[in-house]
Amino acid sequence: MADLRITSARIFLTQPAGDPHRRVMVVKVQTSDDGLYGLGCATFTQRHMAVKAALEHHIAPFVVGKDPRNIEDLWQSMMVAGYWRNGPVMNNAISGVDMALWDIKGKLAGMPCYQLFGGKSRTGAAVYVHADGKTPEQTIESAQKFIEKGHRHIRLQLGGYPGLHGALAHKPENSPPGDYFDPREKLRSIPKLFEYARKHLGDEIELLHDVHERLAPIDAIYLAKALEPYRLFFLEDPLAPEDGQWLEKLRSQCATPIALGELFNHPLEYTSLITDRLIDFIRVHPSQLGGVTPCLKLAHFCEPFAVRTAWHGPGDVSPVGMAANVHMDIAVHNFGIQEWSPRCDAELEIFPGFPEVKNGYAYPNDKPGWGIDFNEKLAEKYPCCDTNPSWTNARLPDGTIGRP
Repeated sequence: MADLRITSARIFLTQPAGDPHRRVMVVKVQTSDDGLYGLGCATFTQRHMAVKAALEHHIAPFVVGKDPRNIEDLWQSMMVAGYWRNGPVMNNAISGVDMALWDIKGKLAGMPCYQLFGGKSRTGAAVYVHADGKTPEQTIESAQKFIEKGHRHIRLQLGGYPGLHGALAHKPENSPPGDYFDPREKLRSIPKLFEYARKHLGDEIELLHDVHERLAPIDAIYLAKALEPYRLFFLEDPLAPEDGQWLEKLRSQCATPIALGELFNHPLEYTSLITDRLIDFIRVHPSQLGGVTPCLKLAHFCEPFAVRTAWHGPGDVSPVGMAANVHMDIAVHNFGIQEWSPRCDAELEIFPGFPEVKNGYAYPNDKPGWGIDFNEKLAEKYPCCDTNPSWTNARLPDGTIGRP
């Protein structure tokens, strides 16, 4: 195997969950060793065709013929080959190949990838799940169903990201269509939700909430302070990346733990937030950052600053990407929590070997590489639609476009 080479890198788009918000992109890198291949995640749901074009026209031709064992050199060269770098489309295309190379490396070594990262720091990775409802009572009822299954970390939302009255927001005449929401309504309803939750769930259940960057910075500070008495595990994405300088003001006002990073693409977006200890959890979308190679470096960079990992993990991360997340979760010392979304039967059939969740913990299997496979033929039965998502057109009550 001295002359091992990459022979192809193909991308597959599939939508087995049926939801256009859950389009997933999987890259398969094949090698000159018959039967040796790797799988990676390149999921950018909102711009799936752009990632497909970037992989097929640029990244795949660049890596074919190269040695798949040289992961660091390949990642660095893919990142600079286009000169401009750290954009979400190219980062995802690079991630698909990068994760597949780690899968190949694990198969060559005959061990699961977490062993390549230093071995187990824990046997299972704690996960958090999403509970939602139109009333506090409905949200807590949803949370209790998860608790009965052994979960102890629950993210609580009220009316989804738009809030209770998003669709009924008072709009001017002839306002454009969009996902309307009222930030002021959130400031009134979310503290009441958590007051109700603590009364009915007690203090032993860890509670989380996702702001999703939908508040003005000063309102995000108000909410973080209002939620402080309810001892959140963390408040997720209270500020957008462009508002990062507000974190120092937020930090000076309250002790609510902060998780940030879902929209990060570039190292300069998070470096000072970590070194200045302005966040408690880093929760990047690994394929958005460029794959496992930069995420492992990020995790180790965070450790001396007491920042823990909380990789992005909703339904629009592919099962391959989730497997990679769990392998990193098991290995890195400063793991915090893993976001988790249940998978439909079709996804589990297409991706055999998906990590198992029991009593609130995710477990990778011990097969070499990621331990997950991909059924190409079955995936073809679930083609991706090409519609644009509506929720990214978030609008304030007066019709002004806002952050999704």
